[in-house]
Amino acid sequence: MAMKQYFFCFSLLLLSLLHSTTTTIAQPAAAPAAPTVPSPPTVPSPPAIVPAPPALAPAPPGPTNVTKILEKASGFSLFIRLLKATSADDQITHQLNDTNNGMTIFAPSDSAFSSLSSGTLNSLNDQQKAALIQFHAIPNYIPISQFQTVSNPLRTNAGDNSRYKYPLNVTSYSTSSVNISTGITNASVTGTVYTDGQLAVYQVDKVLLPYDLFGVKPPAPAPSPSKPKKSKADDSVDDSPDDAKVDTSAAMSAMSMQTHVMVVVVFYGVIATASAIFCL
Repeated sequence: MAMKQYFFCFSLLLLSLLHSTTTTIAQPAAAPAAPTVPSPPTVPSPPAIVPAPPALAPAPPGPTNVTKILEKASGFSLFIRLLKATSADDQITHQLNDTNNGMTIFAPSDSAFSSLSSGTLNSLNDQQKAALIQFHAIPNYIPISQFQTVSNPLRTNAGDNSRYKYPLNVTSYSTSSVNISTGITNASVTGTVYTDGQLAVYQVDKVLLPYDLFGVKPPAPAPSPSKPKKSKADDSVDDSPDDAKVDTSAAMSAMSMQTHVMVVVVFYGVIATASAIFCL
C-alpha cells in the first residue's frame, strides 16, 4: 500500500515536470525591447485671443481759430497782433460757434500795413482800433464766386454802413480778382488764405480805412432859429399864436398922430378963411 502511494506521488511529480518543460519550450522568445523614442519638446499653447477694444470715434474738431490760420499762412503778423489786442479774435470765434451764418475776413498783409502813412495806427485810441479791425470782418460766409451778386454796401462787424460811417462796397468782380472800396481805400482781394464752407479768409493788398475814422466829415447843418420865449404876462393876457398877435400900443400911437395932423389942418384952414373974409 505504501509502495502504491509512493509510486503515485512519483508519477504526479514526473507529469508535473514534463508539463513544465513542454510549456517552457512551446513559449516563443520574448521580443527585444523597442528603442526609446524621445518625446517631442513641449510647445506652449498660444495665449487666448483677447478681443480688441472698439475703435474710438475721432474727436470733434475744436473751434476754428482765425489767428492760428493766419499764423500758419504767415505774412499777417501785424493783423494778428491787432486781432488779439482788440479781442476781435475772441468775438469772431464766438460768432463762428454760436451762429450758422459763418464769417468772411479780409486780412491785410504785413506789406499792406507798411504802406500806411506814418503814425496812422498810433493816432487811433483803443476803441477806434477795435472798430478798424471789426471793419475787416463780415458776419456771413461769402464764397469768392458770390461777390458778383452781393448787395452793396456790405454789412461789417463795425456796425453802421451808411455813407459817412463804415461803407464797404464791391466795385468790380472777375474770376481772377475782386475789388472793394471804403470811400477812402480801394483794395483788391489778392488770394484765398482759407475756406471751409463756414469761414473764408481773403488776403487784401491794403488796410481798409473806414470813412468814419479817416474821412472828411460834411459840415453840420446850421441850427434852426429859436422862437422868442413868451413872458408870463403875455400868457395871462393873450393865448393867441405869436403870428396873430398885434402890437396895440403901436396902433394907438399911429391913431394919435393922425388926429393931431387933422387938427392942425383944420386950424390952419379956419385961419386962412378968416383972412380972406377980412381982406374983402
